[in-house]
Amino acid sequence: MNNELIIGKSVQPITKKEENPNVRVPSLRNITVVLPAYNEEVSIGSVVLQAKKFADRVVVVDNASSDNTVDVAKLAGAEIIRNTKHKGFDFPIQIGIEHATDSEAFLFMDISICHEPKLIPKMLEPIQKDDFDMVIGTCFSKSNRLQENVSFLNKKQMESGPVGFFVFSKKCFDILLSSPNIYISSVGTILSFAENNNLKAKHLNLEEEHTFSLFKMYKIGVVVPAYNEEVLLGETIKGIPEYVSRIYIVDDCSSDRTPEVVKSLKDSRVVSLRHEVNMGAGKSVIDGYKMALADKMDIVVVMDGDNQMDPSQMPRLLMPIIEGKADYTKGNRLITREAREGMSAWRFFGNTLLSLLTKIGSGYWDLMDPQNGYAAASRKALETIDLDSVYTYYGYVNDILIKLNAYGMRVTDVVIPARYKNEKSSINYRRYIMKVAPMLFNGFLWRLKTKYVLLSFHPLVFFYVASMALLPAGLIFDFWILVQKLMHNPVSQNYPLLGVFMTLMGAQLLFFAMFFDMQSDISKKLDRSF
Repeated sequence: MNNELIIGKSVQPITKKEENPNVRVPSLRNITVVLPAYNEEVSIGSVVLQAKKFADRVVVVDNASSDNTVDVAKLAGAEIIRNTKHKGFDFPIQIGIEHATDSEAFLFMDISICHEPKLIPKMLEPIQKDDFDMVIGTCFSKSNRLQENVSFLNKKQMESGPVGFFVFSKKCFDILLSSPNIYISSVGTILSFAENNNLKAKHLNLEEEHTFSLFKMYKIGVVVPAYNEEVLLGETIKGIPEYVSRIYIVDDCSSDRTPEVVKSLKDSRVVSLRHEVNMGAGKSVIDGYKMALADKMDIVVVMDGDNQMDPSQMPRLLMPIIEGKADYTKGNRLITREAREGMSAWRFFGNTLLSLLTKIGSGYWDLMDPQNGYAAASRKALETIDLDSVYTYYGYVNDILIKLNAYGMRVTDVVIPARYKNEKSSINYRRYIMKVAPMLFNGFLWRLKTKYVLLSFHPLVFFYVASMALLPAGLIFDFWILVQKLMHNPVSQNYPLLGVFMTLMGAQLLFFAMFFDMQSDISKKLDRSF
């Protein structure tokens, strides 16, 4: 979907046409592509080689890189313009325009924002076929809104979104060169320039194409645990996006027609496994993870077979891992009323209670909705934890969080709306909490030992241990004193003071331990952000 911003004369929107990305746009000659680069030695070579398919000249404007960006770009056949001091956003555009005077079209591509040169023909098309003077392409938005599509309708909104492409016709950059006072420092400046000079400017939203091409660079697997999902499994598989490389369906000894549904699937990406004995949801997910690791998947997503997890929201789980901001991402339906729409009050209460218990057990104090199984894990995260030790019941999601925290993995919540139609959860929350609570406590003790004793040391262990002794003892002692008072039995006057002291000291030590646990997680996130 293209959300268009047009400045100048009124024109009809461009109709999307089929195009061969390997064929140069024929009616434009002397096309110059300018690539700004700053420490891009890993990607610059392939980008230059692809850009050369669509342009007569590829110019890399190096902005004081400290790595081998310049050498790699030269080997790929690019012209190099190098600056010894970092000058920011406007420098590559200004220099590129000055070196493109003989070109009929000048295309600026910011590879730190949009990495896909195959989008170049689409950016050139409005100038080639519809006589536009300027085209601006945005690859994605910085906004974390729930809306799937991003719409830029005015200059203020345009300035808030990162721009991956600028294309200027010869007429446009001739005017730019004849206007020495123009300082290209923002999208707003360029749009104002176009408006003041009666230039026709078009905005193309390339988010969908860019996202698809980005995800195709990674091997993404989806694990689908299924137990008696004959009605919804087929619909779930059909909704999985094309950029997914493998789909691992694990049938946990279903007693309905689920095996027949799996066999009838025509999707070539499907790999299936059936448990001859019911082993639990956790075991199904772990077996799916193991198959994905064996196939060298880069990122593995879990989507239940009940069609409650919206596949259109998958990019929100993938992007933090691709951008290197997280090792594991999970959905969160509890943070807003809109996101949890359709969730019953009882289910919301159960999730909130389990969120509190999981915060304490896992050490991820900023996470909510731990029962949300819609999650994505990097290969690094899955290879770090012991998959064979993961809890095999529904509480596997909580146990995985405990293990990830013990080994210092970064986990991020992603707001994803609940999607409930005719599906009914098979979780009995009373039984669930009775089973999961002991697992969380045992996992909590294991995490303290592993993270704060074996792998490193932190005195919060002593605070936790002391609080677990003093607080229960103090509460029991206070209750005993109350019973003695009600029965009119003699009690030493010092006992109430001792009971209050034990209770308050235990509570204080517990709060100190929790505070240090929170600070430990925050400090690691800060360390990795630099």
